[in-house]
Amino acid sequence: MSFAQLGLSDPLLQAITKLGYNEPTEIQKQAIPVALSGRNIIAAAQTGTGKTASFVLPILEMINTKYKVTERKLRGKRIRALILTPTRELAVQVEESIAQYGEFLSVSSMAMYGGVDDAPHKQRLIWGVDIVVATPGRLLDMIHQRALHFDELDVLVLDEADRMLDMGFIEDINKIIERLPHDRQNLLFSATISDDVKGLAQRTISNATEIAIAPKRATSNQIDQWLITVDKTNKSALLSHLIKEQPWEQALIFIETKQGAAKLVSQLAKRDIQAESLHGDRTQAVREKILADFKAGHIKYLVATGIAARGLDIGDLDRVVNYDLPDKVDDYIHRIGRTGRAGAAGEAVSFVSKDNFRNLCAIESRLGHVIKRKEFVEFPVKKTVPVSILNFVPKNKR
Repeated sequence: MSFAQLGLSDPLLQAITKLGYNEPTEIQKQAIPVALSGRNIIAAAQTGTGKTASFVLPILEMINTKYKVTERKLRGKRIRALILTPTRELAVQVEESIAQYGEFLSVSSMAMYGGVDDAPHKQRLIWGVDIVVATPGRLLDMIHQRALHFDELDVLVLDEADRMLDMGFIEDINKIIERLPHDRQNLLFSATISDDVKGLAQRTISNATEIAIAPKRATSNQIDQWLITVDKTNKSALLSHLIKEQPWEQALIFIETKQGAAKLVSQLAKRDIQAESLHGDRTQAVREKILADFKAGHIKYLVATGIAARGLDIGDLDRVVNYDLPDKVDDYIHRIGRTGRAGAAGEAVSFVSKDNFRNLCAIESRLGHVIKRKEFVEFPVKKTVPVSILNFVPKNKR
C-alpha cells in the first residue's frame, strides 16, 4: 500500500516523498483512513511505529480541504486543532513534523510549553494559528489568561496519553476538555492502554474506532539487548571502559536522578570522555540546544533522566544504555525504544546490580525471554546477581 492509496492530497504526498518515506507503517495504514473519515480513534501503538504521522497527516488534510485558501485566515486566538503532549521535547518534535509534512500547504502551527517566556506564544495566538501542540500546564495558563478560545476547534489529539496520566496531568486534561466544543473529532494515541487511559477514553471519546498495533514481542527484533552484572561502585568505570574499548561512537545513557547525571558527566570527564546531561532542571533553551547537538552528532554521549525516555525521535541512534535499571517495565520498553526505530538495527545495554534483581525479573517476564549476559574480566562482580526466574531450575530437578 502507498500513501496515495490512503487518500492524501498531492501537497502532502509531495512532502512525504521529499522526506524519503516510501510506504506507510501499520499504524498509519489503519489510522489515517479512519481519521480522514472524521471518526474518533483510540489507538495503542508503541513508540517508533510512526504514530505521529497517523494524526498529523489527517489534520493537515482536513484543514487543507475543509477551508479554502481565502478562508484560511483565522480569527485571533482561535485554532483548528489541538494536540496535547506530556513533555516540551515531544511538543517541539510534533510541531517539527507538522512543518515538514505541511511544507507545501498554507497551514500554520506552533509548539506551546512552559519554561519559556509566554509573550511570543500570546502574540502568535493573537495572529491566529491553525494547529497548536501544547503541554497541559502551559495550555491552561493561556486559557486562564484568555489568550485563546476553542469555538473553532475541529480536532483534539491526546498524544502519549499514558505518559500524560503517569505524569499527573489528569486534572489539567479534564479542565481543558471541559472547555472544548462537544462537536469535535477525538484522536487518542498511547503506547499502552492502561485502566487509567481507558477511563479517560470513556469520559472523553464516544463511538471510537479502536486500533491496536501490538507486536508479538514487547520490543523490536531489531534491538540487540544484553546486560552486564556489575557492582554499583564500578558502574562509571565500566561505562568508560565500554565507550573506549568497544568502541562506542554514540550513546544515550539513562540514569535515574539529575544529581546522578551531573556526577556521571563529571566522572566521564575525568577519564577524558566528554558528555552532556539532560534533565528537568535545565532550561528549555539549553535542552533544545543539547538535543539538536546530539542529533547532529556534535555530542557523542548524552546522560539523560526519564524526560528523554518518550517521544524523542533522535534518528539513527545506535545505542541506548540503562546505566540505572528503571523500576517500571514500561520505562525499560520506552527507553530502549529510542533505538532500533523504523526497522533500523539498535543496541540496548543494561547495567544490573544485585539490588536490581526484582526489576530484571519483571522486565524479562514482560519480554518473554532472558536477556543475554556478557562478562568483562576487568570488572569482576563481588555481589552476584542471581539467575533469572525465567531460567531458574530447582535443585531437585537439575
